[in-house]
Amino acid sequence: MKRLDTYYMQEALKEAVKAFECDEVPVGAVIIYKKQIIARAHNQIVTLKDPTAHAEMIAITQAANYLRNERLINCSLYATIEPCPMCAGASVLARINKIVYGADDPKSGACGSIINIASNKKLNHRIEVISGVMREDCSALLKEFFKKKR
Repeated sequence: MKRLDTYYMQEALKEAVKAFECDEVPVGAVIIYKKQIIARAHNQIVTLKDPTAHAEMIAITQAANYLRNERLINCSLYATIEPCPMCAGASVLARINKIVYGADDPKSGACGSIINIASNKKLNHRIEVISGVMREDCSALLKEFFKKKR
């Protein structure tokens, strides 16, 4: 595992902790452009009463605003959990180059666990996917959150 991947995932985990503290499912995301974090977000679905307010979606919007472009070419998305179909689809539409995630999502993962939208050969853009970066830390936060809910 690359040292930079670990650093960026630690930053995404900081965002996930913010979600946890707001009683949101603890998912965090950052977007990198030229080795700089240009967007950071955490889940805000309950807070905003918006089913699309996933960390990845908010980060994509922030990055597009930062770059003043709907295409996030040469950007990488780091997320603490495998992106869902909506977030993977938005990443494809945004032309993100790489998705790096921590924990697999066996219920709705769209980067290989359930389906693979990110690298689907039938789509006009494919994304390099790296999984398992800081998997244990990302999984532990999710498990703690859902244990608290039971």
